Amino acid sequence: MDRLKGKVALISGGARGQGAAEARLFVGEGARVVVGDVLDNQAGALADEINKKANARVIQAVHLDVARAADWRAAVETCEREFGGLDILVNNAGIARTGGVHDTTEEGWDEVINVNQKGVWLGMKASVPAMRRRGGGSIINISSIYGLIGSPDMAAYHGSKGAVRLLTKSAAAQYAQEKIRVNSIHPGVILTPMSQSGPEGNLQPVIDRTPMKRAAQPEEVGWAVLFLASDEASFITGAEIPVDGGYTAV
Repeated sequence: MDRLKGKVALISGGARGQGAAEARLFVGEGARVVVGDVLDNQAGALADEINKKANARVIQAVHLDVARAADWRAAVETCEREFGGLDILVNNAGIARTGGVHDTTEEGWDEVINVNQKGVWLGMKASVPAMRRRGGGSIINISSIYGLIGSPDMAAYHGSKGAVRLLTKSAAAQYAQEKIRVNSIHPGVILTPMSQSGPEGNLQPVIDRTPMKRAAQPEEVGWAVLFLASDEASFITGAEIPVDGGYTAV
């Protein structure tokens, strides 16, 4: 119950799905958490629920548009002002759009890149100074199986998630001697509001190609994120960890 005792975490896209699951797991392991999202009402409701269950103020919601540097600065300031610092960043926010290279509009490309790629960069840029003040930290960037392999109809998504994979390795090399670890998680089919928002049945072909023949619950990604956030992963940086039921193994 104390794997993150004394640590403070910032989770983007924390209002629902994987981010909300991570917030619950982190609080359950002793962390204080700030969840950032553009879904203000859902993020606030999550914080109220967790604080009520804990009978203490262990989590706070903030408005966070990950493509805006000012929002990131405000979120990090909240971590330091309300909970005393920042030890863990989970760059969880993301969006997905279909469309191949010729089908994707410039506006559609920019929308995906701004959230999935620029948002990760801005999150690390804002968080590293606060982690330095704590003597180190752990950054977990949520990429995707589609940051490791290709498919025909998600050009912007692949471009953004592949960039997250290598941006993670670059940051890991840069900050290793400052005791700031940076790793990426690559989920497969996870049953979240985002993955289930497309046309009915669109997940099934990917599930059929997954060796474990099922999708995962958000908590199954959350456990991997929790491990990387904890001191148990103290010698792991620059790693890419698929949580995909074996999808990228075949």
